[in-house]
Amino acid sequence: MKKLLFLSFALALAISLLALAQDTTKAAQTTPETAKAEKAPAKAVTVTGKVGADAKTFVDKDNKSWTVTNPEALKGHEGHDVTLKAHLDAAKNEVHVVSVKMGKEEMKETTKKEEKK
Repeated sequence: MKKLLFLSFALALAISLLALAQDTTKAAQTTPETAKAEKAPAKAVTVTGKVGADAKTFVDKDNKSWTVTNPEALKGHEGHDVTLKAHLDAAKNEVHVVSVKMGKEEMKETTKKEEKK
């Protein structure tokens, strides 16, 4: 009789642990998806402004200053007016540059200099 009672208790404990393990697995599977959704970058936007002398800052047309998270993308454009396609993080005042285009005025000056040669 004691053996039967002990086996019933062991079986109930094993089934409970299996059920608990399944619930934990489901919670673990949904957590990374939620984290990915929260970290998903916003769509890239187009912003026009001027690159700082060190290429680590960008000032847009509204005179708002942004810290560039990837300044290597702006090398060679220091001090120039540019149009950026970038991801903006307004909470941190950061901008991640996707692509850079020279400003229209500077493109005209470059073309004029090339024509004179």
